[in-house]
Amino acid sequence: MNPSTLIGIVASILLLAVVLLFSAEDPLLFIDLPGLGIVLLGTAAATFIAYPLREVVRVFGLIRTIVRNERLYIDKDLEDLVDISRIWMKGDIRAVEQTLERVSNPFLRNGVQLVIDNVPEQDILDLMQWRIARMKAKEHAEAQLFRVMAGFAPAFGMLGTLVGLVNLLFLLGDGDMTAIGRQMALALMTTFYGVLLANLAFKPVAVKLERRTEQRLVLVNTIMQGISMMSQKRSPSMLRETLNSFVAEVQDEIIDHDSAGRIDDTATGKAGGRGRRAGGGKSGAPASPAGTAGGSATGTGRP
Repeated sequence: MNPSTLIGIVASILLLAVVLLFSAEDPLLFIDLPGLGIVLLGTAAATFIAYPLREVVRVFGLIRTIVRNERLYIDKDLEDLVDISRIWMKGDIRAVEQTLERVSNPFLRNGVQLVIDNVPEQDILDLMQWRIARMKAKEHAEAQLFRVMAGFAPAFGMLGTLVGLVNLLFLLGDGDMTAIGRQMALALMTTFYGVLLANLAFKPVAVKLERRTEQRLVLVNTIMQGISMMSQKRSPSMLRETLNSFVAEVQDEIIDHDSAGRIDDTATGKAGGRGRRAGGGKSGAPASPAGTAGGSATGTGRP
């Protein structure tokens, strides 16, 4: 399991334990199945109305994605690219094809195959950029799905509260303060459920998927930069140093952006420009990992 996800789940359980055991007179007061049903069923209904069935069904697969400890193996992919480039410089195409069969990253494998097929560099870059754009759009839509659900949950929590207040108004005429207080507590529970699900489940999943996409974009854009250099027959040692510097610089940029709380597209574009000049790429080479859009996603979590 992903360590950060595991820590988050444990912290969430501790939070609920503190709320139920130490902040409530009776923990059972926080259990309201009708209120929980209003929030869950209302959120599900609105999501099915807003999205096609095939996209909603993917939610379960996405939850498995953030739970498992997914690794990108960026070091291994770059090492594979350098080894293939070294063989390519020797002109041994048969050895390149044999080495390519052992490469597990389909994005890297397809890019190298285009190079050894003598496809023009600009055509290779255009095709890889299209795949990256497709991946980015697909994964952005997946994260957006959870953000939409995070907006629906509190709204249906408020709906449950309104239903409870209607029941409360019927009891005001009887003057039974005990019954009135109980109905008020139950009315507020649906808002509690809605806020809890939105901020402890749906939004964190959306952020996790967005961070995953950013990391994958770093990898696929770095691979694309390496494919461009390989197509230009740059030396393997230069390719290795350029890509290692490229990855380190982009990761520093991502950390700086997160600490500032925003994404600076201009700074990211400059980072990609420096990586392009270091690799000696042409004008068609990628601008930067964060500035160029996404590749094809695979079931194994590899780009």
